[in-house]
Amino acid sequence: MFKMSALAASCLLTYSNQVVENAGAQLGALQFNLTPPMETKLRQAIMQSDAFLSMIALLPVQQITGQVVDVGDDGLSTGRAAERFSVEVGQDGNTYTLVKTDSGAHIKWETMTQWANSGSKDEWMKLMKGAVSRRFALDMLRIGFNGTSVAVVTDPVANPLGQDVNKGWLTIVKEKKDAQVIAALNLDATGAAENSYKNLDSLVQDLINTTIAPQHREDPDLVVLVGHNLVAAEQHRLLESANVPSEHKAAQSLAKTIAGRKAYTPSFFPSNSIWVTTTKNLQILTQEGTQWRRQQNNEDKLRFENNHIRMEGYAVGNMDKFAAVETVTVVEPVAG
Repeated sequence: MFKMSALAASCLLTYSNQVVENAGAQLGALQFNLTPPMETKLRQAIMQSDAFLSMIALLPVQQITGQVVDVGDDGLSTGRAAERFSVEVGQDGNTYTLVKTDSGAHIKWETMTQWANSGSKDEWMKLMKGAVSRRFALDMLRIGFNGTSVAVVTDPVANPLGQDVNKGWLTIVKEKKDAQVIAALNLDATGAAENSYKNLDSLVQDLINTTIAPQHREDPDLVVLVGHNLVAAEQHRLLESANVPSEHKAAQSLAKTIAGRKAYTPSFFPSNSIWVTTTKNLQILTQEGTQWRRQQNNEDKLRFENNHIRMEGYAVGNMDKFAAVETVTVVEPVAG
């Protein structure tokens, strides 16, 4: 039977005690509630685990269900009225619902021993913290981009992107304001296919002009989220037809800007989709006081187990500031 090295065991004890101490719990506790300061630290650690996750809004809320509040620019709020001029922040009917969410991961003793033998104790601590928080962070993106339902018991084999863990942003918009989502369009360089655009620039610009509300179309924070299949296809087309250096440069910069807007291809974003919104318009909400951590060095299974349990849900701050094409089909040129 494999035995954890003495150095790895010492590092693990230090790590476990530090997590418990930071949470203000009794030393040796296996499960404990996170205090507000610890909730904030955990939120920051998760945000720092992925570049795109740090751009969206991770917000604490007090209720399991409630009214979504737009944390970005909500349009014009200056003018005159018979009394005092004021506009409401938020949208009537745009509500959120949180559900019990359990993130769990374990690290084998062999892995922790390898970490301990290949670096300093400080490096081991960084690897340990990063391994747990990054896995949980990436799950939040998987579910946010792909979630369609809330199952009582989830099936990670049938739903590897967390489709049944929670309703993600696109599903929420489709249910609450389906006019913001176009089911399908085509990308055809010849323009011959029905419902087609010759390039991503024209598609995105038309999506903004027809689907984003007029008061938000010039919002400088609007960005384009684009699937990697579409970026690859468009770059290939541009490079194939490029005759001058400037055209090569346009192909290379495609992944950074589309229709004059910053473009991103986040982890686990649907490969043939396009969204236009602001990053802060995408929200992940967690109920205050519901976050629990559970950690156990399981000697029977030779692994260290870590769980993060909380009430969590997804929301779109302002539906009028969101537009999407669920599936963009790349039409291949006819040979001949």
